[in-house]
Amino acid sequence: MTSQREPRLADAAEIAAEQGLTSARISGLYTERAENAVGKTFPEPVDMRGRSRLWDHAEVTEWFSHRASGRLRGYKPPTRDPEELLNAADASRFLGYKNLNQVTTFVRDRPGYFPEPDVVEELGTAENPYRRQLWKVATLLNWLETRPGRGRRAGSKAVAPLPEVPVDGDPDELLGASEAAALLGYKSIQSFSSLLSQGKLPLLETPDAIAEDAGRQNGRQRWTRRRILEQSVQRKPPGRPRR
Repeated sequence: MTSQREPRLADAAEIAAEQGLTSARISGLYTERAENAVGKTFPEPVDMRGRSRLWDHAEVTEWFSHRASGRLRGYKPPTRDPEELLNAADASRFLGYKNLNQVTTFVRDRPGYFPEPDVVEELGTAENPYRRQLWKVATLLNWLETRPGRGRRAGSKAVAPLPEVPVDGDPDELLGASEAAALLGYKSIQSFSSLLSQGKLPLLETPDAIAEDAGRQNGRQRWTRRRILEQSVQRKPPGRPRR
């Protein structure tokens, strides 16, 4: 049985800070929602905090992403080396967003919408570790061209299905993110990567190996089938490991 998501709530001030607007502007977007619809109207509040409206943060983020997509139609990013790596803030700027937290918000609140990072750096100390996610310029350009909501273009690639991975294979076999996503029952590698980056798969935070295979990108994390299945037992629904 799938547990219902408890929404993260945000008031006008919090939303305004993320989107680079004023609280009055957020309130205006709501009160004038019939006039500023972008495919759908600004979300309805789900609760109140005193006299302040509270919105489902994920719903508002999605609304702004559609609004931004409209503004970005025809946008041409600056010329950069396709192999250059950009952090979340630089990626937001490169993609034309005024809100430099936009990519971070996509990754946090919309699993599967934004591409997984090409490189994840483990930084900090043992007491205060943190991760830095980096995307190649080429990855960002591909997403800008084919992002959800734009419709399929001729020649655009469909999302590759996850592989079928047996649970009863060699427990010490090293598996990549797509195989881990399949064993954990996710629908996409993006969902797995997003939850991993949020610390919601604690048994897999430290990989068993970093792939350096010929013909494959260096820096890809690998985990043993045993650890992935242990995480599968501990994690909450949705889904079950595939057989």
